[in-house]
Amino acid sequence: MLVVAPDQPQSGMSHAVTINDILRVKKSTLHEGIEAYSCTGTPVDCVKLAIYKVFKKKPDLLLSGINHGANHSINVIYSGTMSAAVEGAVEGVPSIGFSLLNHDEDADFSHCHATIEKVIEGALKNGIDKNTCLNVNLPDKEIKGIKICRQGNAFWKDNFEVRQDPMKGEYYWLKGVFTHLDKGEDTDIAALEKGYASVVPVQFDMTAHHSIASLNNWEF
Repeated sequence: MLVVAPDQPQSGMSHAVTINDILRVKKSTLHEGIEAYSCTGTPVDCVKLAIYKVFKKKPDLLLSGINHGANHSINVIYSGTMSAAVEGAVEGVPSIGFSLLNHDEDADFSHCHATIEKVIEGALKNGIDKNTCLNVNLPDKEIKGIKICRQGNAFWKDNFEVRQDPMKGEYYWLKGVFTHLDKGEDTDIAALEKGYASVVPVQFDMTAHHSIASLNNWEF
């Protein structure tokens, strides 16, 4: 096992990479018996450095997380945790991102162990389709089982709260309300609401293939 992780929280970093600053990697002794390194970069930087400089080869399996907070539905595009898994898929490495529906710093992950082991065992035994990774979200309570799902249709209704700094300067703080319009029973949202872990296959090809035919009818 090899761990390369950011040296500070990286929530909402999505697929950011560091191109205008230096990157540092330092050996960590935080977990005895585990070869681990901390990185000054983003989650995606960690994957790239792990493959090309630290591990110097592609691993059998890449695991990202467990993230504090859900990465279901539209959250997948904002998530640094899931972007690390997507980067693994880009590199041709079977990859899985795990997230828990709990933002607390002292969140209890113990009830997740058995489910995570099942997903990992399944990935090692059956493989993960090329050019995809798995987005696994875990409820913050007893897990009834595992459901293979599609990404639910939802969005953040954003709101910027106006605040003042100590010098009376105005600044904005992003807030929002998670709003889902999808009533389907086969979504990650529905599975999690019913106490199941959701597994959504994610692809990095963002082409809207269904729109190609209509675009071909445009006159240029």
